[in-house]
Amino acid sequence: MYKQAIVVRNDLKLGKGKLAGQCAHASVSAYILVRSKKPEIAKEWELEGQKKIVLKVNSEEELLDYLGQVKRAGIPPELIRDAGKTQIEPGTITCFGAGPWDEKEIDKILGKLKLL
Repeated sequence: MYKQAIVVRNDLKLGKGKLAGQCAHASVSAYILVRSKKPEIAKEWELEGQKKIVLKVNSEEELLDYLGQVKRAGIPPELIRDAGKTQIEPGTITCFGAGPWDEKEIDKILGKLKLL
């Protein structure tokens, strides 16, 4: 079973629409990365229903720590920086998407985080 995880900075206090947009960027960008590197995983995830979870962290530092752990585990992530046209400064790191990837491997690293 495969799933995708999106890890979001909760300290930014983004509006609901802005948050949804950032999560969408992370989801699509991470999917495209996996599709280019491991198309068989991307295809299987599509067939399984595209399971995804959105998790929260409390700071940029915490987000970058988890991003590093994901990378070291070999799970392809995509880091999202905002363009800065509305609520936050340009280049602000908002979230990252990881996978789709093996659900158990994602849970080993991100399983202790709380749902957003």
